[in-house]
Amino acid sequence: MKVYLYLKNVKKVILKFGILKKDIVFTISLLLAILSCLFHAPKIEYINFKVLISLFNLMLAVKALEDLKLLDKFAIAILRKCHNSKSVSAILILLCFFSSMLVTNDVALLTFVPLTLIISKIIQTSMLDTIILETIAANIGSSLTPMGNPQNLFIFTYYGIEPIKFFTTILLLVVLGIILLFFLNQRLKSKTLEMELPTIPIKNKNKATVWGILFCIISASILGVLSYKLVFIIVLGTAYILDIKLLKKIDYLLLITFICFFIFIGNVSELKVVHSFATENLKSPTSIFFSSIILSQLISNVPAAIFLSKFTVQWQPLLVGVDLGGLGTIVASLASVISYKLFIKKDPQKSKMYLIKFSFYNFSILALLTLVYYFTMKNQFFF
Repeated sequence: MKVYLYLKNVKKVILKFGILKKDIVFTISLLLAILSCLFHAPKIEYINFKVLISLFNLMLAVKALEDLKLLDKFAIAILRKCHNSKSVSAILILLCFFSSMLVTNDVALLTFVPLTLIISKIIQTSMLDTIILETIAANIGSSLTPMGNPQNLFIFTYYGIEPIKFFTTILLLVVLGIILLFFLNQRLKSKTLEMELPTIPIKNKNKATVWGILFCIISASILGVLSYKLVFIIVLGTAYILDIKLLKKIDYLLLITFICFFIFIGNVSELKVVHSFATENLKSPTSIFFSSIILSQLISNVPAAIFLSKFTVQWQPLLVGVDLGGLGTIVASLASVISYKLFIKKDPQKSKMYLIKFSFYNFSILALLTLVYYFTMKNQFFF
């Protein structure tokens, strides 16, 4: 009863702030973090500072490129190649799908969702569905490679998997995913593009070159080639010298949302009841497969992979499960939160519509792909 009254009071305080009313995901993440702290004290090691700093670096670089009109120039270049909005969506979805295999799903979304929002403004058409499909494309496309997303890299290194076995295990998911995305894109409404496209001059070519190089350096730090701490210092220094106002344009609420989820995930993973349940139930490939999907819906697929790896040596159902588990709820893959936050920052009135459509698309694809994998891979490693 005390817990209920405490949470009720917290909710009243939260709803007094207009920004929290608009940002449903942030409000939920904050409530979950507070609730989990009632059962377990948070620890500083729960917070993944590499993810936070990398997100900050990327947002700063993308914002700089946007302000310098480089993204606008790219947007116009895409529009010149297309005759309708459906073909524009197809290009953007494919860019997210294939780029996520190399630069991770969150980098792909941080790069192409702002571009999509610029195109949406130019053609005066809402691209809400396109952004959702881009998010799905990034989450599925990134599944094909070990470096595509954090859970893949963890499983690949933790179990010492041979590359050929890794690719053959996950290939069906990626092939089916691109087929479904093509089908869904074909169902989008198509608007004929008949407009005079302006020539976009880059504001400052030298600055654009510097930030373009920095974007590549940031991507290298995410892949572990360079120290993310060193890159953070370089990015901050560059912003201070070239345009200090960029620091005011960062979506700090997105970073706080991630911190709240890290606290919630860490606290839940420490609960004895969770460990007891995992020990008793994770004995067959089937249970591992479905547990990884379900757990990903609650605490996201990266911590789900790390947590479940403690209880099994069967990496195939775990790998497929957590990659499939990135679909579903908006927290199943934290990369999905990035798309949502970028969209509602530009169009906050459509927050609920975004979440409803996001859930419909994601759960439909999750259910279909889960059934296909369940029956087609049945004789290989699930049973």
